[in-house]
Amino acid sequence: MEYKPLNYEQINLAAGTYAPSQIKNYDNETFYYWQRSLFQRACSVLRIDDLPDEWRASVKDFLWYCIFKWGYVACFNNKKFGRSFQPCTLRGYDFYYQPVFARITNPKLDVELEIHKDCEILKLTPDYMGIWDIITRYAARLSQIDESIQMSIVNSKFSLIFGATTKAGATFLKKMYDKIQSGEPAIIFDAKALAMIDPQTKESAIVDLSRNVKDTYIVTELLQDFETVLHEFDTEIGIPTLPYQKKERMVTDEAQSKQIDAVSRSLVWVDTLNESLELINPMLGTNMKAVHNFKEELEQQENNESEVVENE
Repeated sequence: MEYKPLNYEQINLAAGTYAPSQIKNYDNETFYYWQRSLFQRACSVLRIDDLPDEWRASVKDFLWYCIFKWGYVACFNNKKFGRSFQPCTLRGYDFYYQPVFARITNPKLDVELEIHKDCEILKLTPDYMGIWDIITRYAARLSQIDESIQMSIVNSKFSLIFGATTKAGATFLKKMYDKIQSGEPAIIFDAKALAMIDPQTKESAIVDLSRNVKDTYIVTELLQDFETVLHEFDTEIGIPTLPYQKKERMVTDEAQSKQIDAVSRSLVWVDTLNESLELINPMLGTNMKAVHNFKEELEQQENNESEVVENE
C-alpha cells in the first residue's frame, strides 16, 4: 500500500542516509515480520466501542491501520457511502494553527471537505501523528537481535575451524561439515586426509584452529536482550508486563512510577480519540467511545505490586 517509485538519485539518497551505510535494518524479511507483529500487538491495546455497522469486520481493520500508521482519518456523511471515514491530507490553518480542510483522494471519491462543517478528524495523538515510528524503532532492534540469535545458534554447532590450502582439502572439510550439520553422532574418515601435503609449500594442506564455543556462546544474553526490548515496547504502548530484570526490593513510589510509565502514552491516545469522538458522534449520529483494553489489568497490577512492596 506504500509503494513509492523512486529514481536513481532518490534511491542513492535513501541508501546514503543509513549510518553505517552498509547496514540496512529496514529492508529485510525479519524486519517486516517484527513490524507486522508489533503492529498487531499494538492493536490489542485500544478499542472503539459502538462502532457503526458499516465500520465493522475488515473496515475496522482498515480504520486501525490508518490510525496507527498516519495518525488520523476524516469522518463524514456521504450520500453514496453513508457514514464514512477515509485517510486524508490536511490543508490550511485557523487562528490556533489547526487544519481547516481535509483532502480525500480515493478512486471512488475525490473531494475536499471543511473541518467542523463537512467532516471531523479522528486522531490518535495530539500532534496528528501515528505510532509507526515506535513500531519501526523496536522492529529494527528486534530484527537485529533475531538475526544475531540465529547466527549464534548456527555458530555454536561447530567447535573447530579448518583452513584448507588445496581444493582437495576444502572439499574434504565441506563433506565433514555437512555430516556434522546433519546430526550424525559419529563421523569416520580416512586419517590420511589430514596428512595431505601442499605440493608448493610442502606443508600440511589443512590447518586446525580450535576454539572454545562456550566462550563465544551468547545466545543466552541475546535472548535476555530480546525480552528486554520486547518489554520496553510493551511498556511504551501500554501492555501490562513485569520487568524482565526486576529489582529485589522496590519502594512503593518506584512501583507506581513504573506503572504510570507503562500507561502514560496509551492514556493520551485514548483521551485524544475520545475528544475527537465528542465532535464526530453528533455529526454521524453515533455513540462511539475509545477504551483502553488493559486499564483494569494495569490498575490491578499496580495495587498488587504496592501491597507486595509495603509488606516487605
